[in-house]
Amino acid sequence: MSTSARVRADACPGVFATHDAADGPLARVRLPGGAITSAQFDALADAADDLGDGALHLTSRGNVQLRGVTRAGLAGRLAAAGLLPSPSHERVRNILASPLSGIAQKLASALDEALCAVPELAELPGRFLFALDGGQGDVAGEGADVCWRDGAVLLAGEDTGLRVSAEHAVETLLSVARAFLRTRGTAWRVSELADTKTLIEGIPGETVEPRRFPVNPGLPIGPIGEATGVAPVFGRLTSAQARKIAKAGNAVVTPWRSILVLGPVEAEPGLITDPGEPSLGISACVGQPGCAKSLADVRADAVRVGRTPRAHFAGCERRCGKPAREHVDVLATEDGYLVDGAFVPVGELTEWLAKKDSAELKGQQ
Repeated sequence: MSTSARVRADACPGVFATHDAADGPLARVRLPGGAITSAQFDALADAADDLGDGALHLTSRGNVQLRGVTRAGLAGRLAAAGLLPSPSHERVRNILASPLSGIAQKLASALDEALCAVPELAELPGRFLFALDGGQGDVAGEGADVCWRDGAVLLAGEDTGLRVSAEHAVETLLSVARAFLRTRGTAWRVSELADTKTLIEGIPGETVEPRRFPVNPGLPIGPIGEATGVAPVFGRLTSAQARKIAKAGNAVVTPWRSILVLGPVEAEPGLITDPGEPSLGISACVGQPGCAKSLADVRADAVRVGRTPRAHFAGCERRCGKPAREHVDVLATEDGYLVDGAFVPVGELTEWLAKKDSAELKGQQ
């Protein structure tokens, strides 16, 4: 694990501390476990129309961002919708949960309530991430600082060997968070600590030999029993699409910029319900003109490329929104892109990535 420490202030955006993006203030709304009711989806759609740019932007932590929030009143709307239960803790309610696991979703709700009830935990860095994996191996691979994976306790993705029951999962994760606060110094993440063993000292449970767990990130797209997995292109939902999802039922926003809707959803442009859709392999940061640091309109370039292997287009070296799973790294430069480190002119991206796609498919045969 890296022993490097963060020295600048934590500027992770929230509702009260927005980020000044090139297209206006950006507000991040935390959705612990990704769970959101149809009424809350409607409330966010209304807020996007009335206060922002008219869209909801899904994040790689299963949250929702509103961009261009230039008018006041967002906090009041969120509180009325039940999306802001603790103003003091709103930036630390970072909780992933397996979308298809009932126990993980239930524990996420319990963890959120317990977290908000501990005043000292409001001091956690806005990047500290909890995860509850029902055993599917989906969110366990998303880089959480502390994860309960069907009994196993993981720190920064590594198994500690500690095993605790679901009954004690919430108190275990909060104990780790408290220990992190006591020992963090200037670190933002568990991975920045030189020694993580102290984080689980004194926590009751069984101790076994640590193991490496398989990971299986992602949500199936299309019908899943009575539910539907949908993916908005680049994780951007128009307010109209959000209201359409709200009519279908409650939902879970996933860390893969997709949504598990607890009802049937019809496909429409920009809302993918076909698991064979080529653009499912593409993700991208917001790029120009929304981000002043971006060197290119990466989303427009990604659309022009069309079908690609699993790839992430980034406008600068921060690589915002980069997926945790394996992917082709497409990084903008002043005059083209670096694709997995090799320079490729913009005009040759389609051909170059098609070759990568072909090579990947051959490797799978």
